[in-house]
Amino acid sequence: QVQLVESGGGLVQPGGSLRLSCKASGFIFSNYDMSWYRQTPGKERELVASIAIVGGATNYADSVKGRFTISRDNAKNTVYLQRNSLKAEDTAVYYCSNVWRGRRYWGQGTQVTVSA
Repeated sequence: QVQLVESGGGLVQPGGSLRLSCKASGFIFSNYDMSWYRQTPGKERELVASIAIVGGATNYADSVKGRFTISRDNAKNTVYLQRNSLKAEDTAVYYCSNVWRGRRYWGQGTQVTVSA
């Protein structure tokens, strides 16, 4: 059974940094692309960043390019999202996600609030 467990959310001041972690289990982690999404009330969930298994190629939403970095540690079955220069508009629930056997799976989400 696929399980994705996020951690690392919280309250951070504008301009600050925070790293999110997602621990995966139930599948061969190193064989699958991984992604981070976020969602704010009243809006659709949006893709923030993804990282491929082949060469670790990464992809980012325009709104976070240059500020966020996605990485993975296959030995720890964990994907990370390092977020710097945080802005109020980065406030959201952040979700870890992957597609396994044709179905998309989500973690429970972790709330990040950027506020002074």
